Amino acid sequence: MPILQYKCEKCGKKFEELVSRFDDTVLCPDCKQPAVRDWNGEVFSATGQKTKKCSGNCKTCGGCR
Repeated sequence: MPILQYKCEKCGKKFEELVSRFDDTVLCPDCKQPAVRDWNGEVFSATGQKTKKCSGNCKTCGGCR
């Protein structure tokens, strides 16, 4: 279960959330509106090593395989 970064598009709050799946819907803890993934921060591969030139968006990036 990963801890992911999110940002609320309505109020701008940034927060982390423990989710069971990457595509789970996450609500803002302040205004209860749906939040979107915030791709800031370091990205690591499945081996724990930092990836090179990875956007963190696994749907479009093939570098972590």
